[in-house]
Amino acid sequence: MSTQSSLLDPSIFSHLESKLEEETQVRDSLTQIVQKLERSVASAQGLLSRVHSTPRSRYPALIEQVQKAVRDEVVIVKDLDEIASKHPYYKYNSKWARTVQNAIGTTLYCAWLGGFHADSEPSELGRLLTLEDVGSIFSVPTNLKDRDAFHFTIEEYLLALTDLTPELARLATNAVTLGDFELPMTISAFVKDVFAGFQLLNLKNDILRKRADAVKYDVKKVEDVVYDLSLRGLVVRPGADTDMKTGE
Repeated sequence: MSTQSSLLDPSIFSHLESKLEEETQVRDSLTQIVQKLERSVASAQGLLSRVHSTPRSRYPALIEQVQKAVRDEVVIVKDLDEIASKHPYYKYNSKWARTVQNAIGTTLYCAWLGGFHADSEPSELGRLLTLEDVGSIFSVPTNLKDRDAFHFTIEEYLLALTDLTPELARLATNAVTLGDFELPMTISAFVKDVFAGFQLLNLKNDILRKRADAVKYDVKKVEDVVYDLSLRGLVVRPGADTDMKTGE
């Protein structure tokens, strides 16, 4: 009696096993780089947290430290780019999306405080980097449509921006504690402009839409700070001089 030959080719599973091992190696490599980037981002965030107890006159020294930390992020993102760009972007992007968003956030915050100025000297507060500006700092393409490679997305940039506004709302309160009554005015104008900008966008991403809607609460927090300062006569209210002259 002859033995019935198998209709299943065992090489099929051998091939699949090799592919699974290859994917595991890619994921492990990406995980190691992302973890390294997370530590670097945490270092930059730790430095940025010092702004809440730092007088504005000492911002330049703090900015210099933050810029150095961001440059460390740039080196790691380059390593991430080299590996990630060898594979389909949307296959692995969930591994780094949040960490890249945080890296973008540290850059936006540093620039808002006066960093990353073309003349290498701190500029005035309130400057918002564009997505292209951030991509230039990291030497990474942005919003790619013509090829499948690592890049910074519009969503990552906008989510990073929604992380910036609550930090600025907190800074407005702490600035008053440090006796800086003008900084909340600058922050108020900025967060209002950011919220107005988000209102113009037709957001399809549910998470991004919810985060953008939450910016209005940051606007309210800063408005409360400015209102209290105005009531106490610590900042000049618009039209105050005109009212005084009219009452003479």
